[in-house]
Amino acid sequence: MLVLADLEKQGVREFRATFQPWLEARAERVVLEGDVRAFCKRREALDDAAAAREAFDLVIVLGGDGAILGAVRAFGRAPVPTLGINFGRVGFLASTPASRAQEVVAGVLDGRGVLEARMRLETRLERRRDHSEVRPIALNDVVLQRGATQGLLTLALSVDGAWVTNYRADGLIVATPSGSTAHSLSAGGPVLAPEMLALVVTPICPQALSHRPIVLHPDSKIEIQVVACSGLTSVAVDGQGFYPLEQGDRVELARHPLSYPLLGFPGLDPYRRLRSRLGWSGTLGPRIADDTTASDADREDRGPSVL
Repeated sequence: MLVLADLEKQGVREFRATFQPWLEARAERVVLEGDVRAFCKRREALDDAAAAREAFDLVIVLGGDGAILGAVRAFGRAPVPTLGINFGRVGFLASTPASRAQEVVAGVLDGRGVLEARMRLETRLERRRDHSEVRPIALNDVVLQRGATQGLLTLALSVDGAWVTNYRADGLIVATPSGSTAHSLSAGGPVLAPEMLALVVTPICPQALSHRPIVLHPDSKIEIQVVACSGLTSVAVDGQGFYPLEQGDRVELARHPLSYPLLGFPGLDPYRRLRSRLGWSGTLGPRIADDTTASDADREDRGPSVL
């Protein structure tokens, strides 16, 4: 078992002091890594044989959604069931509150964890200048974006070989259901159920107000070409991998054949998570719950209640 702990967070350091000995008393082998970024960078650089020698059957991440995305990148070639204990600000991916960590981990060790198969994106970036290519994998999203002081981009979108439209915009987001609550949501995209199969294409501040987000079939083959750009342009993969783009470069995206197994716990209500994280007040109708004085986050920590 591997524990990835973001020890830069004070709450993680304090939690680890009691959680690590508790876990070591229940698991045969526990490996703790306290620098998530360094571990993920080293793990990505391993070849398949070396990675196989460092095999784990469970990864527990103490941190936020960024730490989860780092773990997913580190185990991108051979996914491992991953449980996130939330110490971040949002916690859509790291869904287990710290107050329930021991209860949830004990359930996972007893075989009562809930496995969520999360769709991923396989990306192929082809550069016109030298015909080189890179193939990163995304759990959340792939974002083509202009630099902070550059002019608008012109991006041509094609789906399954058919031209859809040209966007003149700050950028374009292609998101999975997991990523629908990330950058795509802030740009006006829809919220998708985490385990559904679909892709969302969301323009960032398009010049044409008629350009709106598009929901596509999960097996769609997407191609985006940089038709025009005035300077620094890049593609960001899960907000962690950044690659420069030039005019004429192409980005191809398709559903990855392997989903990534994120672990949750029985009774986890994704809609309560949305209410809590997005601040939905729900004041238009009568409240049915009898715990009106508690916050949604508190109720989530206690488990399911009547909604």
